[in-house]
This record gives sequence, C-alpha cells and structure tokens, in this order.
Amino acid sequence: MNTKRISADELARMIDHTILKPEATPDEVTNLCREALEYKFASVCINPAYVTLAKEIVHDSAVKVCTVIGFPLGATTTGSKVHEAEEAISNGAQEVDMVVNVGRLKSGNLKYVEEDIRAVVAAAHAHSVIVKVIIETCLLTDKEKEDACTAAKRAGADFVKTSTGFSKGGATAADVALMRRVVGPSIGVKASGGIRSYADTLLMIESGATRIGASSGVKIIQESRKE
Repeated sequence: MNTKRISADELARMIDHTILKPEATPDEVTNLCREALEYKFASVCINPAYVTLAKEIVHDSAVKVCTVIGFPLGATTTGSKVHEAEEAISNGAQEVDMVVNVGRLKSGNLKYVEEDIRAVVAAAHAHSVIVKVIIETCLLTDKEKEDACTAAKRAGADFVKTSTGFSKGGATAADVALMRRVVGPSIGVKASGGIRSYADTLLMIESGATRIGASSGVKIIQESRKE
C-alpha cells in the first residue's frame, strides 16, 4: 500500500482505538468511545465487561465495538472461548479478537489450534461478526507464526493479529510481513502492541497491515495531520 496517499481520515478508519488495561475504569472507556466518535476510528477495542457501555455510546455511528476473547493468555477451553464470544456478541460486540492456545501451538498440535479457532469463528460468523486471531508473535518461532496463520486462515478467520500487548513484545514489521506473506491478500493482518506513533503506523501498513490496534490513536492521527 502506498502510505503517502493515505489521508488522516483514511488512516483513522484503519485504527482500533484500544484500552485493555485491567484498571480501565468506565469513565476511561467512555472517553475512549467519545474519541473514537470524534476521530472516526474503525472500532473501540475494550474488555468484554465494557461491551454494553461501549455499544450504548457508539451505537448510531460507523464506529464498531470490538472485544477480546480468551484474553490475554489464550489458555481457556474452546467452550469457554465460544461462550465468551457469544455473550459479547449478544451484548453488542461486532468484532472479536481471540487469542490462540499458544501452548498447543508450540507443542505442534495444529489440529487443536485450528479447531479452537474454527469454533469461535462459527459462533461469530453466525451473527456476521468479524474474528481476528491473535497469535502472540513474540512467543513464537517463524515456523510457529506460519503455522498459526495457516490454521487461522483454514479456520475461516477474517484477520490474523500480532499481539495482545500483554506479553514480552509487540508488533514488528518483520512479523507483519511474514503474516501477510502466509495469509496472502484474502484476509486482514492487524498489527498491535507497541504502536505509538505515526511513523510506527506507516511502517506496519507498508509491511502489510490493514488494521492497527493502538491506545495512541489520537496521537497518531494528530501526527499524521501535521505531516
């Protein structure tokens, strides 16, 4: 993608405006949603307990409500992930970002990983809800990243996503490029974790990202307007 041609408004529509810290208060979530409305971000990404609140604030807008499933470890059961997704969707979530079972992935049990993803995808797609699969790149070898992306694609996911932002590293341009190469042009790649500036954002988009997860969305757009 030619990032030189991306306007600030177009860039905003690629950003999931995010607050996932455990100490986030209702007031902070409310402020996040109001910023998303002002800047016209793609979505607000919040923990499941705040889906109803977020939906109340953004419901008459193009801003979607995104939440996280099996977050941040990915180590809950498939049934728990499905139930969590279904409850979030019933509360108003329009996109869900689920974490793979990293331990199963690293042990080579790709059948489990794919079926875990597929179960959440089936529950979400029954309601036309988008699924992004967080593979937690900082914990994986390149081969494991490739396997995770292949499993997500085979399971019908809409996006693969780099990171939770809660492990030992976030998005890198190299990982985004690897993920894009593996999944091809048919599904999205979301870069998240440690993206705090306009320059960071452009690098991720140039590497193949079609969505950006960031808590610094307002700063990123303000920097882009100065450019």
